[in-house]
Amino acid sequence: MKKEYDFSKGERGKFYRPDATLNLPVYLDEDVRNFVEDIAQRKHRDVSAVVNDLLKSDMRLADAMK
Repeated sequence: MKKEYDFSKGERGKFYRPDATLNLPVYLDEDVRNFVEDIAQRKHRDVSAVVNDLLKSDMRLADAMK
């Protein structure tokens, strides 16, 4: 690394996008991943769709328990 960097020609906020959304990576335990992949394969669906369905179901259950 250099001792100093010249940021005099830098532009603040050049890449900032207020409407940008981030897709955060989610790391599943091996047994959970295998479970979800099995369901996805049987239903011919994407793993992300299966995980979303499972989480939405849990959200409905949690709301019902309030």
